[in-house]
Amino acid sequence: MTTGALDGIRVLELGTLISGPFAGRLLGDMGAEVLKIELPSAPDPLRTWGQAELDGHHFFWTVHARNKKAVTLDLRKEAGRALFLELVDRSDVIVENFRPGTLEKWNLGYDLLRERNKGIILVRVSGYGQTGPDAGKAGYASVAEAASGLRHMNGFPGGPPPRLALSLGDSLAGMFAAQGALAALYRRSVTGIGQVVDTALTESCLAIQESTIPDYDVGGVVRGPSGTRLEGIAPSNIYQSANGSWVVIAANQDTVFRRLCEAMGRPELATDDRFVNHVARGRNQDELDKIIGDWAAQRQPAEIIETLSQAGVISGPINTVAEVVTDPQLQARGMIADHWDERIERNVKGPGVVPVLTESPGSVRNAGSARPGQHNDEVFGGLLGLSADEIAALQEEGVL
Repeated sequence: MTTGALDGIRVLELGTLISGPFAGRLLGDMGAEVLKIELPSAPDPLRTWGQAELDGHHFFWTVHARNKKAVTLDLRKEAGRALFLELVDRSDVIVENFRPGTLEKWNLGYDLLRERNKGIILVRVSGYGQTGPDAGKAGYASVAEAASGLRHMNGFPGGPPPRLALSLGDSLAGMFAAQGALAALYRRSVTGIGQVVDTALTESCLAIQESTIPDYDVGGVVRGPSGTRLEGIAPSNIYQSANGSWVVIAANQDTVFRRLCEAMGRPELATDDRFVNHVARGRNQDELDKIIGDWAAQRQPAEIIETLSQAGVISGPINTVAEVVTDPQLQARGMIADHWDERIERNVKGPGVVPVLTESPGSVRNAGSARPGQHNDEVFGGLLGLSADEIAALQEEGVL
């Protein structure tokens, strides 16, 4: 029987909503034991997020809190702080996404944590990072996407820069934070010493922007929105088929473009001076898009994709989520996974575990907890050795 790659690693997850908890989810997917810590009086608002509703329940939480044990603990109280430090003694990673200085205000800064456990890794996710003139500012994904320049490149030329229909900045920060945790765990395996992983939403959005900074530095190019295509990268666009639906065709590499020309019955285009190489196609993008668009408009989407796939040209449909959940490739890879949701006593589908590891694959072991503090007895009783009476007294005091 295989276990996750992070089996034996314990993570303490603080904070609410998306970025930090997403990092915790990724670590949990890979086998870490993640203790999701919520305030007794203020559970994570994500429990009530999601656009679908059934019996008063929402389902962002089902996926985002999967593979975690839910405990309650008030770190602002001395007794809560003491219990947290006992958990730190027995843990490997702490993930938090408070505004910088919050842990220090509670007398739980990294220097103290490291005194308790020299191998502890503190993953800190914030809007702008732990240092710099903006460190103290609160940050949301929408602002980070805008401030980093990412949102300026979204949308259509001449129009306002729209946001994506999800919090991309939070997810990017969560992924970089999890990556940092893995790097720190590897280094600790050599040195025995932990460290701080400092991840900012703005910097996570900046990190994925390809050549935008050197293009500006060298040539003064300010990349703007380009609608359905990338300027200078051709052909790589969406084209309307005979039934009105859209398909993506990407053949900007020279060899792939030649295959596209053959598949369309227009081999002469590959040697046409306007399209003969990457640079030429970028300069004559509008003409090329019209030629491909006219070809696609005469064919059904399935025929376009089948023809191009056989020719070795990259193409595909633009799926809605209704089509995604029935996609044979995603299903074969386990990427549409069932989560048993105790609240409604049925499986709820969600995304599978990425990436796929052959020897120590991740898994969905449980969905998000049905209630805050669901695992208090297991953690504070089983792990820390508190009696039932001690747990009950701490609950009465509002510590748990």
